[in-house]
Amino acid sequence: MKLNYLILFFALLSGSVSFSQELNCQVNINTDQIQGTTEKQIFEQLKKSIFEFMNNKKWTNDVFSSQERIDCSILIVIQQKLSSDDYQATIQVQSRRPVYKSSYYTPIFNYEDDNFVFQYQQFTTLDFNETTFQNNLTSVLAFYAYVILAVDYDSFSPLGGTALWQKAQTILNNAQSAPSEFKGWRSNESNKNRYWLIENTLQPVFQGIRDCLYQYSIKGLDIMNEKPEEGRTNVMKALELLKPVYAARPASFNMQLFFNAKRDELINIFKSALPEEKTKITDLLMQVDPANTTKYMKIQGG
Repeated sequence: MKLNYLILFFALLSGSVSFSQELNCQVNINTDQIQGTTEKQIFEQLKKSIFEFMNNKKWTNDVFSSQERIDCSILIVIQQKLSSDDYQATIQVQSRRPVYKSSYYTPIFNYEDDNFVFQYQQFTTLDFNETTFQNNLTSVLAFYAYVILAVDYDSFSPLGGTALWQKAQTILNNAQSAPSEFKGWRSNESNKNRYWLIENTLQPVFQGIRDCLYQYSIKGLDIMNEKPEEGRTNVMKALELLKPVYAARPASFNMQLFFNAKRDELINIFKSALPEEKTKITDLLMQVDPANTTKYMKIQGG
């Protein structure tokens, strides 16, 4: 479990353990597309409210030390003011995890969701109820809080995030009753949205992505500081788990999300590999992520 793995590591470093919430979430709001707005104070308050909602809420029953909090970020780009308190925006969500015995953090989730319409009035309390859809703002935020947690847990134990993926699925199910202007929740709106993120993740055909993330993280990156060659070999073995996923669902949304987080890292990892290893990893990556063949050729030139 994540708790057992990290708490010992950080407790040894610090000599003591203090317990806190799960997320260390940085929040930014960009209003450049609606320049000239007189609502600067509203957006400052919104930023503060989202920060408190993500960081002060206890999302699980698990015990986290302050050092274990998951580093993540939310960037909301306000595109349009639709009415007095309605906004059209995008929301980009990213998270990362520490690599054992190093100062390096590996990205594990990176997604820009362009279906984000929400209502907000200054000084409004951000309420969330797990059993019903109250408003789109807190439903989207809570959904991604659980996704961040689920991906992180998956990286520390085999299928470790299942219960948290199911929490996100509950929010998704509740949102089926949301007004039609709140997009991103339904299967017929797109094949790349919140609905398909959860639907795909919990299907057996996509389990290879979750298995890959675990082995990539634990058996690959986490030993790379001491055993770089073995770590690279294990990363490549982990990526082999993506072959049946690609064969069954070519160019799937979830595979794209995996490589959104990992593509640049993989290029950097294998730039220093031996020529034979470079050829093998390049061939493998072009097989499971062919849309980015040109980028993977950088490995050969490393």
